[in-house]
Amino acid sequence: MRQTAQKTGTLGQSDVSPVKRLLLKHPRDAFESEAAIDRQWRKLNYLGRPDFSRAMDEYDRWVELLEGFDIELHFLPRQEDVGLDSLYTRDASIVCNKGIILCNMGKAERRNEPSAQEAAFRALGVPIHGAVTGSGRVEGGDVAWLDEHTPAIARGYRTNDEGIRQVRELMGDCIDEMIIVPLPHWRGPNDVFHLMSFLSPIDTDLALVYSPLLPVPFRETLLSRAMELIEVPDSEFDTLGCNVLAVAPRRCIMPAGNPRTRARLEKAEVEVSEFEGKEISIKGGGGPTCLSRPFLRG
Repeated sequence: MRQTAQKTGTLGQSDVSPVKRLLLKHPRDAFESEAAIDRQWRKLNYLGRPDFSRAMDEYDRWVELLEGFDIELHFLPRQEDVGLDSLYTRDASIVCNKGIILCNMGKAERRNEPSAQEAAFRALGVPIHGAVTGSGRVEGGDVAWLDEHTPAIARGYRTNDEGIRQVRELMGDCIDEMIIVPLPHWRGPNDVFHLMSFLSPIDTDLALVYSPLLPVPFRETLLSRAMELIEVPDSEFDTLGCNVLAVAPRRCIMPAGNPRTRARLEKAEVEVSEFEGKEISIKGGGGPTCLSRPFLRG
């Protein structure tokens, strides 16, 4: 018998069912100060230096948008041993019906983020099921649920074979199968590149994709599952047109500045909301899925 969701609520084996609870981190606590931004942004391979004041304003608008979907929001506190990237809360944990699986980050500068999330989840009464340890490396942006019992997990520079093995073992009878997606070299090991850089589930039978980076076997797998694929144009990939958060089936939030992608989503009868993310998304390479860690859907 498969494990059912805990009463405290960690029904996370979906990337499209309605979001009920969400873990976030405000840039006032992730970025902390102008001086901290100056110290870190180049080392973290940001595309440009974030403007602290504008980032906070953008994030406040992002929070207002989320509140409009009646989502319970929880915020990570400021912590000295994490950096700017802690803004992107998806990457430090994975959610399955047994509880939270803490990641072991492939990016060395982010190694302390999972323990920070562990403390927050425990304070909220959310069960911790396990953690990726030792030589295993996994980041949450490399994991996407295709259906309730089928996660896809990328093998790339941030997630390795040992990490995948541990995640499979931890999920156990929560899943029927795990689909391994080998990532291309693309822009190299220092780039911000995850599975969800080119795949965003929108509904159980609909996904937004950037096909030039989709491995052929994985694209064929998606099509064999009768999943309609909406293609992101080349001109909107770098503006994170493929990084879209489904807050419910066919209801999503995307970064502003991707009009062709938005039009294609709306043609497929998807309700689209936008937020301005030049400082909090584009410069750090993290769109709405990266900015959020849903830990209760249903």
